[in-house]
Amino acid sequence: MNSRLVRRFGLALALGTLLASTASAEQCGGDLSAFLAGVKTEAIAKGLSAEAADKALAGAQIDQKVLSRDRAQGVFRQTFTEFSQRTVSKARLDLGAKKIKEYASVFKRAEDEFGVPAGVITAFWAMETDFGAVQGDFNTRNALVTLSHDCRRPELFRPQLIALIEMVQRGDLDPQTNTGAWAGEIGQVQMLPKDIIAFGVDGDGDGHESLKTSAPDAIMTAAKFIQHLGFKRGEPWIQEVTLPKELPFEKSGLGGTMTAGEWFALGVKPREGNTRFSSLAASLVLPQGRNGPAFIAYPNFNIYLEWNKSFIYTTSAAYFATRLMGAEPYLKGSPEQGLSADDMKGLQTKLQQRGHDVGEIDGILGSGTRVAIQKEQQRLGMAADGWATPALLNAL
Repeated sequence: MNSRLVRRFGLALALGTLLASTASAEQCGGDLSAFLAGVKTEAIAKGLSAEAADKALAGAQIDQKVLSRDRAQGVFRQTFTEFSQRTVSKARLDLGAKKIKEYASVFKRAEDEFGVPAGVITAFWAMETDFGAVQGDFNTRNALVTLSHDCRRPELFRPQLIALIEMVQRGDLDPQTNTGAWAGEIGQVQMLPKDIIAFGVDGDGDGHESLKTSAPDAIMTAAKFIQHLGFKRGEPWIQEVTLPKELPFEKSGLGGTMTAGEWFALGVKPREGNTRFSSLAASLVLPQGRNGPAFIAYPNFNIYLEWNKSFIYTTSAAYFATRLMGAEPYLKGSPEQGLSADDMKGLQTKLQQRGHDVGEIDGILGSGTRVAIQKEQQRLGMAADGWATPALLNAL
């Protein structure tokens, strides 16, 4: 499970303290009863009934475990090969293939209506909750009350609490018993209340959008949401490639300006030989540098970044989807030794001292650090593949 609301709004997180200082008394903090009364007033102003608000908020409590989880969020410190090998396991691939077969008619409808292949949906289904087996045990109402009342980021969570009241009014959620992730995500694909309202689909025809208990509802809702994120029908998202020894590695990384065909012309080769998407914009993605696994990321890869901001998670999810669609396991290669968390912090400090914006000194090889590394590698005459190595740290 992943706190996707938090991950999707990383900038807002960074600004949380500043925003909290300007939040009004009605928006966060203070007496809980007065706060809940303010939420009810806002819900009614948005067209919801007083009865639904009362039912949704009755007995609401602050959950200290939610606050603890919020303040101690985990981060991906594993490498791509470590994380992907653990999450894209044979057991998950086998079960994913079984689910695709079991719900074949639902997946066909999802692709027909929204253009999203079964593998893309199933990979998220697996990585978020192990196909619904691990959906979270936090009371959803209390989690959203807690995070809305807390003055760190009320602008993110209060709208989700109002949306939860709407779900109660629709009869799609029992506020006393509904559980999910600590940040308010619900169901087998971990959707937030606002997204469920906006993109929820009654996949099984029972008149409700029950993402916790209905696989067809979860599949169809995920497909509609992924389409909303910008997924283009019939286009790839990621493709494993092999590399020549010499490349302009400084042009690698997300956000590049080359096409797939231009990379192919330089000697980059798709492992399965498919070059028919040569005209599409493409980034060369090297999670562990030029000697590790290598992928071409197409525009559809952007939906993964919208789903979750972690580069390791998104690349693993995209790779997982290709495996479910028939791709071979990636070539591990022989990546150069990476850095420990402490050495990464040392590298980030050196990069920051040289004027690079690496964000927080956290020991995580994030996008800002990768860009800074490439610039220093290029300056030093090294292959600018964005991978943090002892050799780079020593050179600096």
